[in-house]
Amino acid sequence: MSTGRAGVVDCAIAACVTAVLLVTGLSGQSSGTDLGPLGYALLAAGGLALAARRRAPVPVLIVTGLCAVGYQAAGFDVPAVAYLFAVYAAVRAGHRVITVAASVTMLAALPLAALASGLHDTGEAFAQARGALEIAWLVAAGAAGEALRQAERRAEEAERTREETARRRADEERLHIARELHDSLTHQISIIKVQAEVAVHVARRRGEQVPEALLAIQAAGREATRELRATLQALRDDDTTPPRGLDHVPELVERARAIGLDATLTIEGQTHDVPAAVGRTVYRIVQESLTNVARHAAAATASVRIDCRPDALAIRIDDDGKAGPDTAPVPGVGLLGMRERVTALGGRLRAEPRDEGGFTVQAELPVDRTS
Repeated sequence: MSTGRAGVVDCAIAACVTAVLLVTGLSGQSSGTDLGPLGYALLAAGGLALAARRRAPVPVLIVTGLCAVGYQAAGFDVPAVAYLFAVYAAVRAGHRVITVAASVTMLAALPLAALASGLHDTGEAFAQARGALEIAWLVAAGAAGEALRQAERRAEEAERTREETARRRADEERLHIARELHDSLTHQISIIKVQAEVAVHVARRRGEQVPEALLAIQAAGREATRELRATLQALRDDDTTPPRGLDHVPELVERARAIGLDATLTIEGQTHDVPAAVGRTVYRIVQESLTNVARHAAAATASVRIDCRPDALAIRIDDDGKAGPDTAPVPGVGLLGMRERVTALGGRLRAEPRDEGGFTVQAELPVDRTS
């Protein structure tokens, strides 16, 4: 039910209960005291308070209870209908302990209010209090609220389970597609690379000059194979192969040095108790960043800095490439993948050109070292 519609329903219920209380009070016989106007005001206030029962169930419970005790003391023998609605709303909202305490207080206060209204017979006062608030109706109101609360909780749990199942199936399908793509690309690129290498070998064996285009195809095939293997290695991980994590970041830096990039790595803090999910995300961020530096940045140097703090882990990768302050970063698949990984762990990611030139990737991941 929408908020607006729920508000209209609450106001309608409050108006109806108020009308019932006032009609019952007008048709009944008061004790003849001068508290008639006060009693009618309490009858109306107790009913109208129900308009806020969904937004503030506990205050409404207290207000309706005080109003019921008040108009009983003023001489109005009117059932505590508004309080029963308030009990239902409070239990439905999950305030069971407060509701039980308030109801016990009400059961004790109503006989005293009946005595204060002018009754001198204790038995008659208890009978009037019992008529105003029957224990059976009180239990029924609380049971109805609890039953609906449990039903709503089960409905929410079922909806959450459906969403998680759909998300898991979507992830499995994306992983399946990625594996198929990896297998297809690897096969085709391997064929291209082998054919190019054979052609180069044959040309050199015959003493012919190898065309530059053929050499470029050979180099591109090797580079594409290497990048596919590095980028999609996670798709081949299984239970017998531990996933890449923080301890494998030095291998990425060494690999970057092997292709001519002056890469440095600085790690501060304790890394042994970093959660596995955080370690895998760090590895993928560094891997994707260094790959982008090698492919697009035309950089000579790159620095990787990892700071393991007590409650967070910060990563920063800087390069001195061709990106300038006015260069708008292109949100490619790699950058989007990094952002998704960081966001999934509740962290933050920044990827932008540096003022002094080059590009920077900065991420901060929360770390729960007790898990």
